[in-house]
Amino acid sequence: MSETKVHRIGIVMNGVTGRMGSNQHLLRSIVAIIAQGGVKLGEGEVILPDPILVGRNPAKLEKLAERAGVEKWTTDVDEALSDSNNQIYFDAQTTDRRVAAVTRAIEAGKHIYCEKPTALTTDDALRLYERAEEAGVKHGVVQDKLWLPGILKLQMLRETGFFGEILSVRGEFGYWVFEGDVVPANRPSWNYRAEDGGGIIMDMLCHWRYVLDNVFGKVEAVSCLGATHIPRRWDEHGRPYEATADDSAYATFELANGVIAHFNSSWTVRVRRDDLLTIQVDGTKGSAVAGLRECRVQPYGATPMPVWNPDIPQPIDFYDNWMLLPDQRPYDNAFKVQWEMFLRHVVADEPFRYGLLEGAKGVQLAELGLESWRRRAWVDVPALQPAGVAL
Repeated sequence: MSETKVHRIGIVMNGVTGRMGSNQHLLRSIVAIIAQGGVKLGEGEVILPDPILVGRNPAKLEKLAERAGVEKWTTDVDEALSDSNNQIYFDAQTTDRRVAAVTRAIEAGKHIYCEKPTALTTDDALRLYERAEEAGVKHGVVQDKLWLPGILKLQMLRETGFFGEILSVRGEFGYWVFEGDVVPANRPSWNYRAEDGGGIIMDMLCHWRYVLDNVFGKVEAVSCLGATHIPRRWDEHGRPYEATADDSAYATFELANGVIAHFNSSWTVRVRRDDLLTIQVDGTKGSAVAGLRECRVQPYGATPMPVWNPDIPQPIDFYDNWMLLPDQRPYDNAFKVQWEMFLRHVVADEPFRYGLLEGAKGVQLAELGLESWRRRAWVDVPALQPAGVAL
């Protein structure tokens, strides 16, 4: 029997003591990949991640490393970057730290994989892309929602022509984030301080950009209204602070193919819908509503005909006449799927189009959303033009 060829690839994982970094990226992605024996490239060939955890708090790092079964951790990012065995730098820090850290990693010759937003301004996000291209390193940005089962099912419906002509897309995202005084806050306090890179427009419009561009059509214009509905919150130490960032966003998008999309994003909403994120797609031949995992459809022939009559109880249960789509294949964790794609891209040079330029497009839409809010006007979304880089 031939021996398995193992590509052991060191990954500097910076900022993974946070909720998203530890749960989705470390435990459910990298640790899960290690537990399954690596990423299979072919018969007798695998990629095996070898992570080193980096952060500012040694106690948190040590505890997380023990929980994850990871041997290596350090508070010295330069030490980790200087190790030639570490080929990938991953960043899940707060957004305001990302540009400087990713730039150092590019200068150290590391391939880049990072969370979004990639920067606080489009110019900085574009410069990261340009630096990575000039350095010849591979790069990727987390765009996890593209591999959620519910959205994959929407893509399948679109590709099979179920909708006919798509008319509109409606997204509802969010949940109630407690203020932190009586009930402990369920999101970190920096999310509500603009000076620390917080704000739901900067966070979520980056997501809606790649979802819309990849599933429904290229975004060409945006109209966005933000709000700070709860102006006073309490931080992780019980100290009150003024919320300087938006906690809700109401955005409408014009797509190149004529589709109109609208997404409400809020940390001040109580959920009465199928999931924390639901996306409804209406077309001439049918409609679908997808959550994170499930998707329900209503074709033209099963569409009821309601009659407006407020004088009697509504005779139609509008949750009826929707069919739950079956799981026609297994679905893996969305973050893990993209991690495996990026690892194959680095080791085997397989195609990967979700790079730093795509990340810059998300930052651009968020910036234009903030501009629209300030101007109280529609804003066009121009094509990004990186300087000196051939597209």
